[in-house]
Amino acid sequence: MTHAVFRFYEELNDFLAPARRKCSFEHPVDRRASVKDMIESFGVPHTEVDLILVDGESVDFSHLVRAGQRISVYPVFEAFDVAPLQRLRPGPLRRTRFVVGVNLGRLARYLRLLGTRRSNQRSGLLN
Repeated sequence: MTHAVFRFYEELNDFLAPARRKCSFEHPVDRRASVKDMIESFGVPHTEVDLILVDGESVDFSHLVRAGQRISVYPVFEAFDVAPLQRLRPGPLRRTRFVVGVNLGRLARYLRLLGTRRSNQRSGLLN
């Protein structure tokens, strides 16, 4: 077998050709390539990927794809914590932050009321 099987989930499908969306598809493995290179060859930016499973095991971007492997690629998980599985980055991909200019004082106050705090009074940066 000279193919690997790929499956992309949720919003990552938006980057794929229509025939490859929401289904598993085979792709030739004819050279030594990392899973990051293969993912990007389909048009999916690696910065959008939060978890990669190869035959059910979490791998990082440097994993070399071999023929016969099943590769599942997941975006950021919003509903549950996958930190014990994830090996792509040391921390969560998304940390919500806001930048509010001085002319948006009312918005800044509303954001603070919702639980954010002001980190820099002069620049208007919020954590």
